[in-house]
Amino acid sequence: MNVITKTFQLSDGREVSIETGKLAKQADGSVVVSMGKAKLLATVVSSKEAKEGVDFLPLSVDYQEKFAAAGKIPGGFLKRESRLSDYEVLICRLVDRALRPLFPSDYHADTQVFIQLISADPEVMPDALAALAASAAISVSDIPFGGPISEVRVAKVDGEYKVNPTPEEMAIASLDLIVAGTADNIMMVEGESKEVDESEMLEGIKKAHEEIKVQCAIQEELAKEAGATEKREYNHEPKDEELKASMHKAVYQKLYDVAAKKNPNKSERKEAFKAVYEEYIEQFSEEQLEEMDDFLLGKYFHDVEKEAIRNFVLDSQERIDGRKPDEIRPIWSEVDYLPSAHGSAVFTRGETQSLTSVTLGTKLDEQMIDGAMISGYNKFILHYNFPGFSTGEVRPNRGPGRREVGHGNLAMRALKPMIPTEDEGNPYTLRVVSDILESNGSSSMATVCAGTMALMDAGINLKRPVSGIAMGMISDSESGKYAILSDILGDEDHLGDMDFKVTGTTEGITACQMDIKVDGLSYDVLAEALAQAKKGRLHILGEMAKSITEPRKELKSHAPRMEQLRIDRELIGAVIGPGGKIIQEIQKESGATVNIEEDEKGGKVSIFAVDGDSLNNALARIKAIVQQPEVGEVYDGKVKSIMPFGAFVEFLPGKDGLLHISEIKWERVENVADVMEEGEEIKVKLIDIDKRTGKFKLSRKVLLPRPPKPEPAEKTEE
Repeated sequence: MNVITKTFQLSDGREVSIETGKLAKQADGSVVVSMGKAKLLATVVSSKEAKEGVDFLPLSVDYQEKFAAAGKIPGGFLKRESRLSDYEVLICRLVDRALRPLFPSDYHADTQVFIQLISADPEVMPDALAALAASAAISVSDIPFGGPISEVRVAKVDGEYKVNPTPEEMAIASLDLIVAGTADNIMMVEGESKEVDESEMLEGIKKAHEEIKVQCAIQEELAKEAGATEKREYNHEPKDEELKASMHKAVYQKLYDVAAKKNPNKSERKEAFKAVYEEYIEQFSEEQLEEMDDFLLGKYFHDVEKEAIRNFVLDSQERIDGRKPDEIRPIWSEVDYLPSAHGSAVFTRGETQSLTSVTLGTKLDEQMIDGAMISGYNKFILHYNFPGFSTGEVRPNRGPGRREVGHGNLAMRALKPMIPTEDEGNPYTLRVVSDILESNGSSSMATVCAGTMALMDAGINLKRPVSGIAMGMISDSESGKYAILSDILGDEDHLGDMDFKVTGTTEGITACQMDIKVDGLSYDVLAEALAQAKKGRLHILGEMAKSITEPRKELKSHAPRMEQLRIDRELIGAVIGPGGKIIQEIQKESGATVNIEEDEKGGKVSIFAVDGDSLNNALARIKAIVQQPEVGEVYDGKVKSIMPFGAFVEFLPGKDGLLHISEIKWERVENVADVMEEGEEIKVKLIDIDKRTGKFKLSRKVLLPRPPKPEPAEKTEE
């Protein structure tokens, strides 16, 4: 074996190694990246030829965490790894978005990158190493690639920027970013934060890039030693320079003129561009068209259309729908649109629309997470749905794809910092569902806005409202011209050089996602984009305030209610009862759902009901069980048994006291059975607790009017 190993150190001295030549040698490229006890195996295989008719890069990136890597057995019936979890899908997307732009645009062979966590370390988060492993595997192969790239996490912890922090450091970080890039350029940024300033985010990106440069240099050394500097030759696209030139001459100005009409209607613009293509095709006979390559006709026309639109924007500093670069599309919104939902909102911005609902749930509704590295429960769930009709397409509904998972996660991260925790007074499990009904760019940001409004409509006491905006850019490296675009259209996303989504409040940024498709984006331009995004974000918050300004003071009448109370650890068993008898009776008779958890503070009781009466009934019964008897307090009691010397009265659930015959009434009682009976409900006062035995002494007579003392008999004279 020709095993080659390269090592480097992070800025804090921790060591990372990259090894090739030992495992998976039949792949085109394979490496093992190690840090601490963590090991990731990355492989890449690419077909030698492209399939006929394929005009794109069929790249698939898969990331999977083996349960054995963490010494665990998967849950479920099959007890084996199955479909990728959402967490694994999100890591696939992080790697894919960093790699894809760097493959040659004319390379169309089936390519698969497969990254596996084969050994876990609880102090090392593997998502920050996945793209490094993937890039290194490609670097030691003969697959054409414009890298290497790397990806690191940077977090701001106690005022300091930490690279690839531990889970404990991440838990207290005010900023958490994953940044990918080459030695020269930033390619991708994604993360969340606690209302940080734009300057803090820029500083974090710069810190990450310093580490990325080191890691790219190590990969170049590895590739050189592995003899992988020569890349394979390929020819996946036919070429016809004469057709390309003639088409450009014939249609460029016409396409430029269509863009210059600044039609705000998406479908009408599409038809106008299509008409130019059809007019161009009509000049050829059927025989000529049969000799032409349909692929080249479509590709060259698309290239000219892209060039014409980009030049129009750069020349005029206006956009194809008539807006100025920093102008936001018209917004209208409405809350409480769904009368049966616990909270709902419609948010429409231009031709993008989200209908979002909020459902309040109990502890039993929490999402269970069972992964190799991450296990536990999730109390805030956000699902994003993107049906075909939202773009006027026919598309089978086969469940959420990777795009839906990614967009939903971004919206969830944007809102989560503003949702009060359980300790801050929010006992509910929350599920937010965004259904995109129309889409022309920025549907994930519409989800953030609609989600904020729906949560406030549900009565969730958000710390501050959150809005989101998608920024774009069109630039020309030769002339130096550029235009930063606020609230981009779908066309501008497709034809532009940057897609930068930013969410936040009036106080700062809560989440971001950035993909850059052009080399050499300066930090000055990035700072300008962030400043323009802030301006747009604040404008959108103002538009949202026209529909709702603060959370509802009260939950809706049909929304479930929840109360929580703390009890001593030793009282948990009393509430549950033998075999769960007591808690089951409470739930059956009240109609409420009761959940009890034990934690470091004792017992936490959560009561969930669909109406106030059920809630109050269950709450009163539990309070009675856990209530501690206090001398001098008056209680409603029930006679349990009658004895010659008195009666035993249950004055609290499970607590009986002796009502002595002398304490029943002021008058002398000869026979207890003559004045009370079993099952009778009476009021009693706790007058004493025996310090030695803990027995309770009750009195009824002290609650009754004391009869007046008899008048003394008059003395008679003898």
